[in-house]
Amino acid sequence: MLRPSAHEDTFARDNLPDFESWPALVLDGFNYPDRLNVAVELTESMVARGFGSRTALIGEDRQRTYQELNEWTNQLAHALVDDLGVRPGNRVLIRSANNPAFVACWLAVTKVGAVAVNTMPLLRATELVKYVEKAQVSHALCDTRLMDELLQCQNRCSELQSVAGFDGTSGHDAELDRLAVNKPKQFDSANTSQDDVALLAFTSGSTGEPKATMHFHRDLLIIADGYAKEILGVTPEDVFVGSPPLAFTFGLGGLAVFPLRFGATGVLYEAAAPPVMGEIIARHRATICFTAPTAYRVVLQSLENHDISSLRLAVSAGETLPGPIYDEWIAKTGKPILDGIGTTELLHIFISNRIGDHRGSCTGRPVNGYEAKVVDAEGKEVPAGITGSLALRGPTGCRYLCGDRQREYVQNGWNICGDAFSKDSEGYFHFAARNDDMIISSGYNIAGPEVESALLSHPSVAECAVVGAPDEARGFIVQAHVVLAEGALPGEETTKSLQDHVKATIAPYKYPRSVVFVDELPKTATGKVQRYRLRSSK
Repeated sequence: MLRPSAHEDTFARDNLPDFESWPALVLDGFNYPDRLNVAVELTESMVARGFGSRTALIGEDRQRTYQELNEWTNQLAHALVDDLGVRPGNRVLIRSANNPAFVACWLAVTKVGAVAVNTMPLLRATELVKYVEKAQVSHALCDTRLMDELLQCQNRCSELQSVAGFDGTSGHDAELDRLAVNKPKQFDSANTSQDDVALLAFTSGSTGEPKATMHFHRDLLIIADGYAKEILGVTPEDVFVGSPPLAFTFGLGGLAVFPLRFGATGVLYEAAAPPVMGEIIARHRATICFTAPTAYRVVLQSLENHDISSLRLAVSAGETLPGPIYDEWIAKTGKPILDGIGTTELLHIFISNRIGDHRGSCTGRPVNGYEAKVVDAEGKEVPAGITGSLALRGPTGCRYLCGDRQREYVQNGWNICGDAFSKDSEGYFHFAARNDDMIISSGYNIAGPEVESALLSHPSVAECAVVGAPDEARGFIVQAHVVLAEGALPGEETTKSLQDHVKATIAPYKYPRSVVFVDELPKTATGKVQRYRLRSSK
């Protein structure tokens, strides 16, 4: 039973999927008051707990203490309500690169009781239109440097009533900043319910068609009080850095929610690309890094140029962490690198390695509060060592806006995440592939990531992605798209060397019968390889 909502605009609650199609939620140990506003918990409550003078957020040219962040977001909230007419339950789109202003806008929207729709700065007008129409977005806040595409979107969307620009740098010279600057520094935040929708997070999955996942105020605290507390052991002394965009839940959790929940510091750089990650870690004496496996390989290549000894752990997600990268990281840094898996549907990481319990080519064990199993096509749990589909349930779960594909993702109360896994006799989970990355060739089941891991251990390979390519004789063959390391040359000799290496590393039938040399792999902004684009390019 849902608690009474504070939303005046009831669109979000009206468009929750049918309750019968929700996953079973296991909330034991996550006890919050009925009335809960996550933005208040991350700002005002932190000041009340004595963190006011500590640094909350650091950007390239602006930083804020917890006291300053609370006052800033209160002033922005006043501007949203008094000048832009935002009401509880309205959907408010936010468009920006990673910077403190993005976080401030997100917190202000949440304090007002509106529903945030965080979006990537690289989205074009055509893509933004889909977000606005699906979520019935009424207001948008945008870094003025990114305004053109959003204005084009507004011209095509009657739903989008208001677009206000903010300054993502330190200038404070944009419409929203000017509206907020003289507002009171106190704000009576909306008295939202713990199960009011606070965030619509869009995911494209493997198809490229966006779906909106719906997350409650309590969900945003659960990922901190579960994963961040148990796995990361966050303290106020921690400094978080990373590359995932705040528009993605991996980035929102790792770079904003987690540090703010525990009085730590989040460092937000708009250009936190892999080549500069080592420099950012060294400059801010970062202790926790969030990024994708490919970025860690780049950091390793520049270790001699940057002192990253301040790191106490690295978190890898978005793609499975290949064994060779894990081994090289441990050998060169001596610091734990924790592979984990999460989905936008469940908000953040739910299976992970631990600081004192991590190993290569292993995703780890369920995070506190979650249950996991491996099932067959009928939903029956399979024996240890057998590959099947990963099924999850816990304190967060899939809720698609308007129920879009809800019954595909949730079956018999379990979230079926679209990943092929096996579970060993000790209870550790091992990633095989995305279900759509399993290649059936001449009757053999071949996991693309296993072939990728073998290729990455060859000195000539910088990056690679493996997909199935149609073949008249075998149905499909393994096709490897390879970015060569510096100095390596494409051609028949290199192809044969790679194929022989794979045959010697894993079962010979898994070798790539086709090798395509490319300059770069198509990726999302979080570094996840878009294999569906490689498959569709044939």
